[in-house]
Amino acid sequence: MPDRLGQFRDALALYRRHGWSLARVLMTPATLAELARAGGADAANAGDPAAAQPAFEGVAAREADVDAMWLSRPSAGGREAWELRLISDPPYALFELFEPDESEEDREDVRREMEARLAEYANGGTADTQR
Repeated sequence: MPDRLGQFRDALALYRRHGWSLARVLMTPATLAELARAGGADAANAGDPAAAQPAFEGVAAREADVDAMWLSRPSAGGREAWELRLISDPPYALFELFEPDESEEDREDVRREMEARLAEYANGGTADTQR
C-alpha cells in the first residue's frame, strides 16, 4: 500500500508553493486509519478519544469514497478559486472560480457536485450511489 499521507503531504507542498491554502480533507477509511496511526487526532479533543476528530495539517479529515483535498486561494476581481485535488497518480483535479457575491449555500452545492464528479472519475466512471 502506498504511503497515502506522504502523497497528501507532497501534493499539499506543491499547492502551497503556488499560494493555495488547505481548506478541507477527504479520506477513505483506510487513509483515516493511517492518519490515526500517525497520531493525526485533533489536539482539541485529545482528552476524549471518542470525540477526537482526525486532522491532517490542522484541518479536520472527513470520511469519503476518495482521498482528496480541497484547496483555495484568492483570485482576481475579489473572486475565490477552489480546487478539488484527487490524491492519485497521475494527478487529477477539478477547479471552480466563485464570484464574490455568490452565496455560501450556492458554493456548497457546487462543491458537493464536484465531489460527486471526482468520486465518479476515481471509480472509473461509475458513481457510488449507495450511501
